[in-house]
Amino acid sequence: MRAPQRLDPERIGEHLPRLYRAARAWTDSREEAEDLVQETSARVLARPRFLRAESELGYLLRALRNTLVSQRRAEGRRLATTPFAEELGGGGRSADDPAEASELREVHAAIAELPGEFRDALVAVDIAGLSYREAARALAVAEGTLTSRLFRARDRVARRLGGEAPAAPRPSTDQ
Repeated sequence: MRAPQRLDPERIGEHLPRLYRAARAWTDSREEAEDLVQETSARVLARPRFLRAESELGYLLRALRNTLVSQRRAEGRRLATTPFAEELGGGGRSADDPAEASELREVHAAIAELPGEFRDALVAVDIAGLSYREAARALAVAEGTLTSRLFRARDRVARRLGGEAPAAPRPSTDQ
C-alpha cells in the first residue's frame, strides 16, 4: 500500500471538463452543473487533501457526488418556491444546432431516469472517463459490480433512445 499523497491544487483545473460532464449528467441544468463543480472545487481547495489508493480524478468525482448528495438533502429540507414567469421564459443560451441540443437533452433525460447505482456507474466511466478500476474505487463497489451496472445502464439508455421500453428486471435467484 502506498503512502498517502497530497492532492495538488494546481492540477484540479485539468479535471474540470470531466467533472463538468459528470455534473451535467447528474443534474437537470447547465447552470446547476456549473454551480456543483464550483462548489466542489471550493470545498476541495479549502484545506489540504490526501489521496490514498485512488487517482486525483477518482477522488474529485467522489467529492463531486458527495457535494451533490449534500445539496439535494439540504434542498429537501427547504420550502419549495414557485419561479416567476420571467424565470420560466427562454433567456438562456441556445445551442448552435437545435437538433444536437435536443439529442443531448434526450440523452441526459435517459441517464436521469436510470436507478442511482446504474447512473453513477455510467457517469463515472462514460462521462467522467474513469477506468473501471478507478470508478469502482470511487463508487466503493467491486469492479465486477461496476461492470454489471455499467452494462445495464448502457442497455437501458440505448433502449430508451431507440424508443424501446427497458427490459423487465429478471427475477432474483438469490436464496
